[in-house]
Amino acid sequence: MTRLRKAGAIAVACAIVAGCAQYPALPRAGHDARGTEEMSSDQMAQTDFNRTLTIAMRDNLSSLMSLMTKLYKRNPREWRKSGKPSLAAAAEAVRLSIDARTPPAGLEGLRDIEILAVSLDPAYTGDRVAAFIYGMADTIVTAHDGKTRFYAFDLLDGERVYNAARNVEAAAWLLGSRRDAQGAPLLLANEWTDTQVNLSFEREFGAIIGRLDLIANLLGENSRRLGINYAQNLFLFSFLPVR
Repeated sequence: MTRLRKAGAIAVACAIVAGCAQYPALPRAGHDARGTEEMSSDQMAQTDFNRTLTIAMRDNLSSLMSLMTKLYKRNPREWRKSGKPSLAAAAEAVRLSIDARTPPAGLEGLRDIEILAVSLDPAYTGDRVAAFIYGMADTIVTAHDGKTRFYAFDLLDGERVYNAARNVEAAAWLLGSRRDAQGAPLLLANEWTDTQVNLSFEREFGAIIGRLDLIANLLGENSRRLGINYAQNLFLFSFLPVR
């Protein structure tokens, strides 16, 4: 009877793993529409906390894709610098470069905040939107140890994630304040007129900053709880029955 139970348990476990394996991870995680992911085999190696980190990263990258589209619409001269036939084609090229972690043309050898700084330099003549979005994405991913999906063995530094949030704050402020030699904004973003107020850029930046700050706090709490849980286990330790 015991052998039958063991065989049954093994069969159930195999069925579960096989069932999960038929749902591959969604392609280009982080850039697609936000929402619940379908079950995938790699989620077997993720804790609840890992899922929280992965979903937060996905939504932050999704917010950046939204910001990129908004910036290209308000600043069409920028996507035309890319040589692409349309805004959609230029945006797709930026998305692919973020997936591959390949900087925009002319910025090879630079990373994260270096690219952010160049994107907001009045002297820069390249596609400023591509550089700005890529720089922010690379800053966020770098702060997460270069990863966009997280598993039980991943260890992240909460302070780096906190610093990434402050960098996004700084980038948002500079986006609204930097001017060229003629006094015009480097990039048009939020808009205030007598007939229209457009604060959608500010809302996306706020959402990214909020997620990063939450993750930074959770990482600090997670590290603290590891020590507390270990101490509790020692204090509450009891021998297990052998008969």
